[in-house]
Amino acid sequence: MKYTNAKKILPDKLIIEIQKYVQGETIYIPKQQKEYQHWGSLSGGRQWLDQRNAEIRQAYKNNSSIEQLAEDYFLSIETIKKIVYSGNNSERN
Repeated sequence: MKYTNAKKILPDKLIIEIQKYVQGETIYIPKQQKEYQHWGSLSGGRQWLDQRNAEIRQAYKNNSSIEQLAEDYFLSIETIKKIVYSGNNSERN
């Protein structure tokens, strides 16, 4: 997050209005919702995690133990439990 002086980018009327609420402080103005991108959407990290978690759920459905999955994927037992028990994928078929 970078710092920008409001006088460089905002009209004087708007600065005067903002000063009614806050003066001399740093404020954060978030992006509009339509501009927001979810974590990992640009790098592909989210897609990779979703694929890994789907593989873990499938292996669990195919009778792999939670302990074995934790060892295979280098994750804690608690993390594996969160993955396999989340959503509608919590039952072994």
